[in-house]
Amino acid sequence: MKCRHCQTKLTLPLIDLGAAPPSNAYLTKQTLHTAEKNLPLRVLVCTECWLVQTEDYAKSDELFSPNYAYFSSFSTTWLKHAEQYVAEMVQRFTLNTNSLLIEVAANDGYLLQYAKSHGIPCLGIEPTTSTANAARTKGIDIIEAFFSVALAQQLSLQGKKADLITANNVLAHVPDINDFVAGITLLLKPTGVATFEFPHLLHLVSQNQFDTIYHEHYSYLSLITVKKIFAHNGLNVFDVEELPTHGGSLRVYAQCMHTGAHKPNQSVAKLLQREINAGVNVPDFYAGFQARANTIKNDLLVFLIEAQRAGKSVAAYGAAAKGNTLLNYAGVKQDLLPYVVDRNPAKQDKFLPGCRIPIVAEENLKHNKPDYVLILPWNLCTEIIEQLACIREWGGQFVTSVPTLEIR
Repeated sequence: MKCRHCQTKLTLPLIDLGAAPPSNAYLTKQTLHTAEKNLPLRVLVCTECWLVQTEDYAKSDELFSPNYAYFSSFSTTWLKHAEQYVAEMVQRFTLNTNSLLIEVAANDGYLLQYAKSHGIPCLGIEPTTSTANAARTKGIDIIEAFFSVALAQQLSLQGKKADLITANNVLAHVPDINDFVAGITLLLKPTGVATFEFPHLLHLVSQNQFDTIYHEHYSYLSLITVKKIFAHNGLNVFDVEELPTHGGSLRVYAQCMHTGAHKPNQSVAKLLQREINAGVNVPDFYAGFQARANTIKNDLLVFLIEAQRAGKSVAAYGAAAKGNTLLNYAGVKQDLLPYVVDRNPAKQDKFLPGCRIPIVAEENLKHNKPDYVLILPWNLCTEIIEQLACIREWGGQFVTSVPTLEIR
């Protein structure tokens, strides 16, 4: 395989998680009795541009299907993050009723609803029918398509160039990253700004976040790599912020290379140097990641087996993609983990892909009173513990598995 950005032959491995179905391919009672499509989940590192990437096995239209079950608005933490983002961008870039904000991967309108409340004209681009329809119920204009240079050209001809393009947690999800970034460049006004948020590779490796690896994530990104990809496609990075979201993310600010008006912030040079000091552009940085993932897997299995032997009950919370990666790699089935709870009705009464554990509503926790609740989306741990405070009433405890097993 060659690098998706620079076409260098890939030889440096990061991790091999065996084979698994796509993490958001939830099963129904009807499909539970059919065979699943399992794909290799192996990640390699480009030693030229340092883009960390999955091997090519799954096409994007297979992964992001019309009945896609991830809805951003079910996380209050994420809604607050989106609301604050819009308020900051409106102030920083003086957005008004004459501006246009375009969000790529708008999901269910979780962010653009706040742009509308500020009176900012906005447009969402979202390929999945389920979430696009949810956004439309909020009165948001949605184009139901995958973003590309071709779509950017079409919108540009219609006069829909953006003052601000928002691309939250989508850059890692695109198979053709050059086409995606080139499309952003084309769709920006000459002095427009694009912001990109994505989990930071530095945290993924240093915090053993191997469960954030799944087929829907084609790329795992550092600022070193993003800066190269952007420059190749006509964008200049002028600012970067570190965020606590998704276990540690970056928000990168970019502008058209030859027409942008913003001076580079010192934050860019400082973070680049930090990545260099950590060794992101050196093969040794990626050594040992597989072994640390195996330790997490084994510690989880030991906990579940010992709890069962002690007569303790365990339930899981959050039918998240990262949870599917963890459970499938560990080989956890319904005998050790009888069910997983999720607030999203689109996931309830379905089954996790691979391990086929049933997904149920929150009421099951109060009814069954488990001794332990394993929080699978550990990045939302604080929110979930507050939300499920009732667990403490019967002496229940919370468990997280990443970066190390912890009972709370």
